[in-house]
Amino acid sequence: MILRRRDFITLLGGAAACPLAARAQQAGMPVIGYLAGGTPDAGARITAAFRKALDEAGFFEGRSVTIEYRFANNEIDRLPELAADLVRRRVAVIVASSIDAARAAQAATTTIPIVFRTGSDPIEANLVASLNRPGGNVTGINDMGSVLGARRLGLLHEMLPRATRFAFLVDPNSTTADPYIEDARAAAAAIGSQIEVFGAGTNGEIDSAFAAILQKRLDALLVSSDVLFFTRRVQVVTLATRHAVPTIYSYREAAEIGGLMSYGTSLADASRLAGLYTARILKGEKPADLPVMRSTKFEFVINLQTARTLRIDVPPTLLATADEVIE
Repeated sequence: MILRRRDFITLLGGAAACPLAARAQQAGMPVIGYLAGGTPDAGARITAAFRKALDEAGFFEGRSVTIEYRFANNEIDRLPELAADLVRRRVAVIVASSIDAARAAQAATTTIPIVFRTGSDPIEANLVASLNRPGGNVTGINDMGSVLGARRLGLLHEMLPRATRFAFLVDPNSTTADPYIEDARAAAAAIGSQIEVFGAGTNGEIDSAFAAILQKRLDALLVSSDVLFFTRRVQVVTLATRHAVPTIYSYREAAEIGGLMSYGTSLADASRLAGLYTARILKGEKPADLPVMRSTKFEFVINLQTARTLRIDVPPTLLATADEVIE
């Protein structure tokens, strides 16, 4: 059943969706292009939040709007061709769920409106001219993921006050790798600790990174907010638990499946905001007139069961500040 469902989603996102899109366009139904670097299954909760926001704004998938999904399945170099395909289909708006997707969409069109959701600084990424007046055909939601590394490392250090040697896992294939690394190193220096960077862009490299972390006997692990680690969160959490590596993640979804703790923006809420912006554009507003919105819903989640498994006594101060404690 799982394979059939995945195949069905992929089918909708590929060439077989053409007749549906054609019928929708013939009937005057707007078509949204949804561009993502991850996989349909891993991002199901996020896309659901996006669709719910559209519903609230009066755009119901299959009835008053069609959504053409394009997932790169963690093959970031496929994003340009997927973006170009959406442009050829003359979608009304492109929703880009990451910085890499946004850049691919921006390179593919200067006329079709683009709504991004990214943790990177959209000005530094040259997506917009300014936050208040984006200009051009691009606007979106900044979920602040790239500037939260210091806060995550601080929480991890508070959980493990004797830890001095940290590991940082990052996807070297992502365009955000360098700023993530710089942020992590600056955060480590600020608390007088050492941090070693491990690049992993595939399943095998994730396994190898954990083997190296164990070999070097590093105290704890910080996982970047790269799309890859959201998609592969089951693998990363399983390895961290199996090898007893205390780890902080960028997404609550990791803590929900057994990760020690997480701190970051609510991706579902950021996706909801992207859905509301998409609806406003479908109703006639221009991206240039919609300021880049900053997501303000942050979540700190502790998995107390995992802490017990790792024989970690969670400080009461952390428990008191957590938005959610999973028993």
